[in-house]
Amino acid sequence: MIISHQHRFVFAAIPKTGTHSVRQALREHMSEEDLEQVGLFVNKRFPFEELAAIKHGHITLEQIRPFLGEEAFASYFKFAFVRNPFDRFVSYCAFMTRADGAFLKNPQQVMRYILFQARPDQHILFQPQHTFVTGADGKLLADQIGRVEEMQASYDAICERIGIPSAQLGQVNSSRRGSYRDYYDQALIDGVAEYYRRDLELFGYEF
Repeated sequence: MIISHQHRFVFAAIPKTGTHSVRQALREHMSEEDLEQVGLFVNKRFPFEELAAIKHGHITLEQIRPFLGEEAFASYFKFAFVRNPFDRFVSYCAFMTRADGAFLKNPQQVMRYILFQARPDQHILFQPQHTFVTGADGKLLADQIGRVEEMQASYDAICERIGIPSAQLGQVNSSRRGSYRDYYDQALIDGVAEYYRRDLELFGYEF
């Protein structure tokens, strides 16, 4: 997450949505009073003990709200990026098994194991995207949601809204795979659709 007091925005970094490239671009416009929490490639902590103890940068808007204060939270421009849950789940499975190459050998076996057996509900990278940008009542707290599928155009629009010059986003921490659809059978489609149902509904995605 990045909080810019200078430009009055909050960037909520949802895992597996190209957050590293967005962070890199936004850092060019941060002042000394601006804040960031991140735990990959760069290691920075918020000056809030409770949040600093989390040790990663995927802070939700609901979590930062009491530390930012209601006045600032209401007036600052809050944004995030989302990704098709079916594509994101493939990315998660490949990322989590990168050490032993299990996904490359048998992707559907890995996907079935993670989704139906391991079910890592508490793992930050596995959690549904809507949980990062909605409140306890389920309503959207973000003012704008960009999409990984149109990353550059989304970032350009966000930069225009917060009043900073846009830049070409780099490919950071990316991987090369074919279409996510190639990795699915019907059981996996149904399983992912059920687990990430709210993401599909809120952000308008489908298989």
